[in-house]
Amino acid sequence: MNMAGQLRPIVAVLAVLVGAVYAARAEEANDYPTAARAEYVYGCMKANGESRQSIEQCSCSIDVVASIVTYERYVTAETALSMSQVRGNLGVQFRTSEQANSAVNDLRRAQAEAEVRCF
Repeated sequence: MNMAGQLRPIVAVLAVLVGAVYAARAEEANDYPTAARAEYVYGCMKANGESRQSIEQCSCSIDVVASIVTYERYVTAETALSMSQVRGNLGVQFRTSEQANSAVNDLRRAQAEAEVRCF
């Protein structure tokens, strides 16, 4: 068997592995449920005007955020932001929690990057 014949199985295995890696990355980049993306775009459009241009910009924005922050981290940040508005002891716990503040800061950095890229 010549050298080319010996390399074919190795190249085939490598091609399969590379394909699997790209498929896994695509899944990671698209781990936000459609409803969460739609809710983000809706809120973004309410804040930035309800025009065709804002649809494009807000859709771009959630794509950038999703590429930077995992969905789990996004949910943590959104929950912290929502609960920090509650009055009393419960709201204080979310406003002073290091974990909640860290998640919110990550989300805000991602949104700032999205602002630069999309608007």
